[in-house]
Amino acid sequence: MIEKLEQQFQAKIDAEVKIEPKDWMPEKYRKTLIRQISQHAHSEVVGMLPEGNWITRAPSLRRKIALVAKVQDEAGHGLYLYSAAETLGAERDDLLDQLHTGKAKYSSIFNYPATTWADMGAIGWLVDGAAIMNQVMLTRASYGPYARAMVRICKEESFHQRQGYEILLTLCRGTEIQKQMAQDSLNRWWWPSLMMFGPNDAESTHSAQSMAWKIKRKSNDELRQAFVDATVPQAKILGITIPDPDLKWNEERGHYDFGEIDWAEFWNVVKGNGPCNRQRIEDRKKAYEKGAWVRDAAVAYAEKREQRKAASKAKVA
Repeated sequence: MIEKLEQQFQAKIDAEVKIEPKDWMPEKYRKTLIRQISQHAHSEVVGMLPEGNWITRAPSLRRKIALVAKVQDEAGHGLYLYSAAETLGAERDDLLDQLHTGKAKYSSIFNYPATTWADMGAIGWLVDGAAIMNQVMLTRASYGPYARAMVRICKEESFHQRQGYEILLTLCRGTEIQKQMAQDSLNRWWWPSLMMFGPNDAESTHSAQSMAWKIKRKSNDELRQAFVDATVPQAKILGITIPDPDLKWNEERGHYDFGEIDWAEFWNVVKGNGPCNRQRIEDRKKAYEKGAWVRDAAVAYAEKREQRKAASKAKVA
């Protein structure tokens, strides 16, 4: 019986029919989605931290407003994604507990410090650019709620990328010191941005099955290559240099060749030993604890509304 259900399930996926919350699905598919969607949600809310820290220090009112809007967008993305995970039977409190206790992962990129205003540009251009490269394909993910959430998220991430690029473009057209700030930011964020796509395909334990289920559409290495190919011409327009001596155009392949990632650093950060791992988790825990009164008030309000509705119906009856 299970084998037949699995065959029917795979046939729907192969036919590009979306899987919906009430549809039968293998338990492994459900768990894989909860893991991926929750990690994605965690990345959105943790990603608010380095940018939120720069809101009060933005160099102009225009920059401040744009950065506030971006941080608000990231919070919304987290909410969309936690909601999508809940359609699979996950409890939001459990997911957040896994984040706060270190059991759940989030994107390694957010464990690096944002030390200058130019980093707000690099995060928008590189980090959000890498996210878009990965997330556009997720708009076609086999699980309906995830795919639909990603449509709006990708539109907003495109705004974030343009905002970041415009920050760097302004700096690069400014003084020599400002251009050097942009170069320094690129130097620090380039390699962590390439690490965002995850380990090499040979070492990625989930990619093959996720691609068979069409949760993912392209492998880590394919996406990383596409990101490099798209980003190098943009760096040339800025007039700053990507910090990779091995970077060069390969006419035969039709792609850029690039140097080897420091995988020891990647795994070290993933395991919780990056520059800001502990700080990020502590900041998230503090924010969650400080927001407890808001959640309690929302629950109390909802309960009162239900009580009023029940009382109103009783009067009518």
